[in-house]
Amino acid sequence: MGRVTERRRVVRVRNGAVSTRPDTLVAEEPLEIRLNGKPLAITMRTPGDDFALAAGFLVSEGVLARPEELATIVYCAGATADGGNTYNVVDVRLAPGVPLPDITLERNVYTTSSCGLCGKASLDAVRTTARWPVGDDAGAPVRVSAGTLAALPDRLRAAQRVFDRTGGLHAAALFTPDGELLDVTEDVGRHNAVDKLVGRAFRAGLLPLHQAVLLVSGRASFELAQKAVMAGIPVLAAVSAPSSLAVDLAVETGLSLVGFLRGSSMNVYAGEHRLVLDDDEEHRAVAGTGAEGAAGPDA
Repeated sequence: MGRVTERRRVVRVRNGAVSTRPDTLVAEEPLEIRLNGKPLAITMRTPGDDFALAAGFLVSEGVLARPEELATIVYCAGATADGGNTYNVVDVRLAPGVPLPDITLERNVYTTSSCGLCGKASLDAVRTTARWPVGDDAGAPVRVSAGTLAALPDRLRAAQRVFDRTGGLHAAALFTPDGELLDVTEDVGRHNAVDKLVGRAFRAGLLPLHQAVLLVSGRASFELAQKAVMAGIPVLAAVSAPSSLAVDLAVETGLSLVGFLRGSSMNVYAGEHRLVLDDDEEHRAVAGTGAEGAAGPDA
């Protein structure tokens, strides 16, 4: 689908010179996710990978865990008055026997590109039960060197194709513990980018992602930590700050959480036992809460 970017007229002012020109912007459109024909959620997203986005969202909600639990995902025709297809409504059908979650007015979720799942009725509603552990009892222990982590943001940035044209997208990527890029997605919403990653892995039968590192281009909110936990990912790293609830969830579940990953500096907020540090001095820099934590929130 060719709707990832759009062109708009812009008046450009540079050093006192005024001109008009077309500008490339990231596309943002609503996506309604229906579950067995009933509306479940609406998210503002960048079109593309919509089926993966829907599947990943349902993984983070605890509805899906294995490919055999999913029957079909289709775009809904008839979304317009003339019966056309806007490609902005998807219907997810569960396989026979898979429990259907309670869909009520309180349970319905409205998400936006900035606040994610903030429409939940309460904090308890988003603390869904994880299907897999992310602690060291999840399988072979994951160990990641600080040097490997430090190199990941540049690798993610190099893989952001649409960002180069628009400057307006968040990105999420999966890496191996030794830094090999496995997959990368972009979206106007950071939570959508993660859902697309998880949805792709789900549809490929790769969950749980016990041997993966998740890197996000912005801050690490509670919902992103939750999505990592629900996918079985043991390490979540972000180039900006985590929230207090993200740290609390990481501590509770055994998730390793790294914030302010910039150059050779980083803060480790939970799960520091998974990091392989070069020496005591680096350990103090990584685990500290000094100047690295004063950079302020991301855009």
